This record gives sequence, structure tokens and C-alpha cells, in this order.
Amino acid sequence: MFNQVKNTKVYEQIVEQIKSMVEDEILKKGDKLPSERVMAEDLGVSRASVREALRALEVVGLIESKQGAGNYIKEDFGGLISEPLSIMFMLQGSDPIDIFELREVIELETVVLAARKITDTQLEGIKDILNELKENFDEDQNVILDKKFHYMIAEASGNKLIIDVLEVLSQLIDNFIKDSRKNILADTSNKEELDKLHDKLYDAIKNRDESKAHYIMKEHFSLIKRYIS
Repeated sequence: MFNQVKNTKVYEQIVEQIKSMVEDEILKKGDKLPSERVMAEDLGVSRASVREALRALEVVGLIESKQGAGNYIKEDFGGLISEPLSIMFMLQGSDPIDIFELREVIELETVVLAARKITDTQLEGIKDILNELKENFDEDQNVILDKKFHYMIAEASGNKLIIDVLEVLSQLIDNFIKDSRKNILADTSNKEELDKLHDKLYDAIKNRDESKAHYIMKEHFSLIKRYIS
């Protein structure tokens, strides 16, 4: 299964082999890795080198260790993006509004793709979420529904990378601007305005009107940025 490696920086070579296997889909999400002993024998290295490589892969979020069950390729690679991005954000002392501006840039084009590619089933799903948002006045539940609304638009874009990046940005917003969504939705006037914008956005996507969907999404972000600036 593995190729034997040279003795220089052994653990790094093991890491590269496993990363390549994931990229080439030899190892897939959820696959269990062989035991340390088997890997050491196949690779022709010490178990200590294997352990060091596994620790490095766990730190970067490629694998996860399950107590008593072994090491597995992670099902969700979001951590590969979110952790270094979070660290970079903290070290650079970025302003939280930077996250919103980055999200805005991506979502403005995402909604254009959604208007172009969305299916009838996806439209029904979005409509159901909007109905729940209007009828529900629980702040925590509305935050969940609002996230789901934006996630479903991202899904409709048909671009998996966009979905992953927006999910990471959503996590960053939760981490660095605590309760921001909840505070916005808790204001009755904001909630009413957002409900109207959501409806307009839905109609634009349903009508495949890409430019209108882009314009309304921009209005949506203008409201949010006014509130948190």
C-alpha cells in the first residue's frame, strides 16, 4: 500500500505520501488507516516516525484519532481551512468587519451562480426555510435558520469549494463576533427588513434574474454592515 521512504525527515515524507493518497482518492473520507505497526513495516520506518507523522496530520485536520478504534481520514476537511485562517486573523489583528467583507464578496457571486443553476427541489427547500423564519420568533432558532438559508443558496451554486469556504467564514463570524447574528435578528425592525430582503432574493433566484439577485444580496449586506459597524 505504501512506498518505502528515505531516512531524512522521515515523518514529513510519510505525511506527503498520505496527503497524496487522499488527493488521488486511494484513501477516501472516513477510511481507516492501518495500525502504526503495519504502517511502519510497509514504509520501512520506525513506529516513532509513524506516530510523529500521524500527530502532524491530526494537527492540520486531515485525520482524526478515535480512542480505541485507530486513525481515520476525516469526513469533514473544514478544519484544514478554518484553523489556519483563524490563526492568521488573530495574528494580523484584523478587524471583524473584514470577515463580513470577504463573505460579501463571495456571496455576491455565489447568488449569481445559484440563480443560474438552482433546481426546483432546492427552491422549495429555501422557501420552506423562509416560511419558518417568518413564523419563528426564537432568537437562537432564527440564527440557525438564517445560516441554513445562506448555506442552501451556496449549495444551489453547485460549487463545493464555495460551500466549504462560506461554511468556514460562518464559523469565523461565530468565533470572532460573538452573538452578532442573534443581536441583528433580535431587533424587530431588522428582522422585518431582512425577511423582506430574503423574499426579494428568493423571487430573483426563482426568476433566474442574476443581476437582481446580485443587487438584493448587496442590499442585504449593506444592512448587516450598518448594524455592526
